[in-house]
Amino acid sequence: MRGTMAEPRSRLHLPSPGRRASPSPPQSRRLRRRRSSRWRQAAMGVLLGAAGAGILMVLMRIPERLDTLLLVSTAIANLISGLSRLSIGVLQLTGVMVVVLVTLFALMLLVGGGMRLLRAVAPRPGKTP
Repeated sequence: MRGTMAEPRSRLHLPSPGRRASPSPPQSRRLRRRRSSRWRQAAMGVLLGAAGAGILMVLMRIPERLDTLLLVSTAIANLISGLSRLSIGVLQLTGVMVVVLVTLFALMLLVGGGMRLLRAVAPRPGKTP
């Protein structure tokens, strides 16, 4: 008679408290991360560097069209002037923060691109030409 309390339907094997749950996998079955090629590293480095330089070039043109010091002082004056203009001041300060974050992002892209270029150009350990 199947399905009674004395005889469970599925066979569940639980590990004993003193043993490991599963044996360690053999060395050949371990997953290794594949290294990317030098050309791909170099291309990614150039692309990241170009993206960072492009964003910084755009950010350098902002003062020609927009006086950032005037923007910051206007934002602070709007915050001080009262609750009726609070939302305008917060929006202006948010705009300043966005410009700062984009600048930091562009600098991170430049550093990342430079690191990838160095990694692509530097000789790899363990390989002889």
